[in-house]
Amino acid sequence: MDEKRVQLRPLGKSGIRITPIGLGAWQFSKGQSFNRFFWKSLSEETQYAIVQAALDGGINWFDTAEAYGFGRSERGLSHALQAAGRSDGDVVIATKWMPFGRTAASIGKTIDKRQENLAPFHIDLHQVHNPSSFSQPEDEMDAMADLVLAGQIRAVGVSNFSAGQMLRAHSRIQAHGLPLASNQVKYNLLDRQIEGNGILEAARALGITIIAYSPLEWGVLTGKFHDNPGLVKRLPLVRRVSVGRMLEKSEPVIRLLKEIAAAHGVKPSQVALNWLVNFSGQTVVAIPGASKPHHAREAAGAMGFTLSDEELARLDEATRPFK
Repeated sequence: MDEKRVQLRPLGKSGIRITPIGLGAWQFSKGQSFNRFFWKSLSEETQYAIVQAALDGGINWFDTAEAYGFGRSERGLSHALQAAGRSDGDVVIATKWMPFGRTAASIGKTIDKRQENLAPFHIDLHQVHNPSSFSQPEDEMDAMADLVLAGQIRAVGVSNFSAGQMLRAHSRIQAHGLPLASNQVKYNLLDRQIEGNGILEAARALGITIIAYSPLEWGVLTGKFHDNPGLVKRLPLVRRVSVGRMLEKSEPVIRLLKEIAAAHGVKPSQVALNWLVNFSGQTVVAIPGASKPHHAREAAGAMGFTLSDEELARLDEATRPFK
């Protein structure tokens, strides 16, 4: 898919424009520390091929984090983009500050390392990874605003913030004359909690983009584990447990995804992603991960067809128990 034919969306009110589907790069963490419970280590060649496949499919932005291998994902992403012939400004880069055990003062102290890892690419979106620091959201937004005003980042986001925490962050960053661009949270057809806890409603009202992580529920929504349950045993520990618990209850949803996918000549995973980034207008974008190049190609392909209003409604109805 040619990126020029993919309709770009605003990233909140930041002025940055992104494709509805991005690529999450947690899997580039090299299996370090706690990351090994989620992802196996990937070779550099595989990482390069995944990023190239995403770019070839029209994806124009990539999400990583300090916590993903303590900078290994950031460095791996930068190397892969350079190997693909991309230069600074060709793509949109999002990363995250790791708040655990730290105060907001760490945001400014660690930005040089984020920039070093991602060089030569600048940071477009810097996010607070979760609300677990020793500081309040207001302090974190003050520190992030300083980085924007210093020209070290372009926009500010949060991740895993509740509706109340998101509103507090929005209010404080707005006091600096800046928008809160995004809140990155778990959201997919099998986990629709943000529709009932106020996060999606508040984001839509304030013009904040929801970045949906785990948009395929650890691969459950691909249908491959239903077709071959033996694959579950090959997954890293946390994913193995999570996927195993979801198989039976998700069976009716997978059947519907396969039916709609067959009508469009696409994969069930592509239907699931298409629903996610279109059901709420332009408020939601998604960052599926990819451990193989074809995963990235399929994710990008989710932007290449249109679900009917009836199909969107059928998927909504079938997955309401997951709200």
